[in-house]
Amino acid sequence: MAQTTEDSVLIRHLADTILIDGKTYGDLRMLTKGVGARLSGSAGYYKAEQWGQKALTDAKAENVRLQECMVQHWVRGGKDSATFTWGGSYSNKNIHGQLDILALGNSVGTGPTGITAEVVLIHDFAELERKKDSVKGKIVFYNYKFNPHFIETFRAYGDAVRYRVLGASQAAKYGAVAMITRSMSASVDNNPHTGALVYNDSFPKIPAVAVGLQDADRLAGALDGLGIPITVFLRTNATMLPDTLAHNVIGELKGTEFPDQYITVGGHLDSWDPAEGAQDDGAGCVQSIEVLRALKAIGYKPRHTIRVVLFANEENGGRGGKKYSEAAKANNETHLLGLESDAGGFTPRAFSLQLTDAQLAHVRAWLRLLQPYGVYEFNKGGGGSDVSPMGPVLGSPVGELLPDSQRYFDIHHSRADVLENVNKRELELGAVNMAALIYLVDKYGFGK
Repeated sequence: MAQTTEDSVLIRHLADTILIDGKTYGDLRMLTKGVGARLSGSAGYYKAEQWGQKALTDAKAENVRLQECMVQHWVRGGKDSATFTWGGSYSNKNIHGQLDILALGNSVGTGPTGITAEVVLIHDFAELERKKDSVKGKIVFYNYKFNPHFIETFRAYGDAVRYRVLGASQAAKYGAVAMITRSMSASVDNNPHTGALVYNDSFPKIPAVAVGLQDADRLAGALDGLGIPITVFLRTNATMLPDTLAHNVIGELKGTEFPDQYITVGGHLDSWDPAEGAQDDGAGCVQSIEVLRALKAIGYKPRHTIRVVLFANEENGGRGGKKYSEAAKANNETHLLGLESDAGGFTPRAFSLQLTDAQLAHVRAWLRLLQPYGVYEFNKGGGGSDVSPMGPVLGSPVGELLPDSQRYFDIHHSRADVLENVNKRELELGAVNMAALIYLVDKYGFGK
């Protein structure tokens, strides 16, 4: 496959349309400031569905519709709070203070009376096994830090997140009454970062919270460095309600040669509740809508149908992505690619693509067309969590935009995830590269 001057000119036209006349940032402003937080099952999520339908319609999408799926309906139920008391022979009085916490998604609450117990410091699961006889009746505090040796911060997140996801049940296995985890971040502020946990039904479900990094360091310093006993009082009001109905929001740009073959591009519409979900994943939603809008605006007639999907329930269940793949299989759809943006609206660096070595070599010839806009590599890997089911269910390649990752986990799942922490130009450049890649896949495919 030889790229042509035509390809370069068309991609330049796409870039100009997005960078000069684009709607990406304006759409994100409407989503974040007009809708705000949109956890699955919340009033905010249903308002976001309406926003998504309007945004796709305004982008001149065809066949705009809702796709039903049942989703988890977890509610925080009010402000989470925690206080600590420490004392000992070094002092003639106890010291009291507040801890900045957030209940973890899908966790149970403490009930209105809260839980008071001594804290035991655990650095990793191996230490939990060594201390298993000393955690009964206590609160386990996992202080596992992001590994700074990982230059790619998603690798540090992948390494640490097991303590958030699995830590409560591992602690409950040995009789712990609650769990605190260090927030999944390497930031220097004290914002706690929420996120989903998964309970093992073989053990009691215990309340679980994340604590801000400065408070985590204070707790760990007292417990580890000074050996001071600490008692913590936790109060959370979380509860899991019965599953409820929600929707993926879908719009299309119909193909001229192969209208029944699809290229899917999307982000997830739901977000956690402490903030506006600007980077996670409002950015991916508006970038995906902008791909369709820009292609339509320059008069491009795709060979295959380009379908934008704003997925439901990625944060605490993944039901929207699963439903989309299952419905596509039931309809015997052929998909050339499932592409997602769910790593923030930062400066684009690469794409991850689940391709064979031969296919990857084929697409790397496109890099000279993308490099002017910031993408320098196609990495062999997977796709975003919503499009990932398309691989095993539909047998289609999947991929993900990979922006610069250094700031993402300063913001992710915390109160800092607001529009003010999105750079307009970086957000738009992500949309430029996504549109360019989809154009190239539509025109050339992936080869054999």
